[in-house]
Amino acid sequence: MELDLDLQVATEAPDLPAAADFASWAAAALEGRRERAALTIRIVDPPEGQALNLRFRGQDRPTNVLSFPFEAPPGLPAGAGLDALLGDLVICAALVSTEALEQGKAAPAHWAHLVVHGVLHLLDYDHLTDTDAQLMEGLETAILVGLGFPPPYLETAANP
Repeated sequence: MELDLDLQVATEAPDLPAAADFASWAAAALEGRRERAALTIRIVDPPEGQALNLRFRGQDRPTNVLSFPFEAPPGLPAGAGLDALLGDLVICAALVSTEALEQGKAAPAHWAHLVVHGVLHLLDYDHLTDTDAQLMEGLETAILVGLGFPPPYLETAANP
């Protein structure tokens, strides 16, 4: 798997994962699904996350991860060298930290989960129906366990 990752850190949040971690997590989600991918991951604070969530989802609150699949501009010929472009993920650092604490998860496990979840969205997986959710959650679980993390959907005392 060949990954071109553009990591943009637009926050002063402490204890962010290393760029190599983000690349490893994204590559694991892409393994067997894409041979090449170019991806941007932008780490933001709540105000930017909230503004983007309002603009693109109509929800006036920050969210943990937003995914923006790449769409070629109209009129661009097929095969114009853009086949590797996957899209962008925007992850709100403060929410990742808060959710990890609330859910009783290690922060790196939650970061990895949100990267994998977002990349799968960029690959057209979703969780709008029960069937789709089962498929996507199964993939997330297999990928994260393969990375050495616990299954992300286990109920904990903090998250029954």
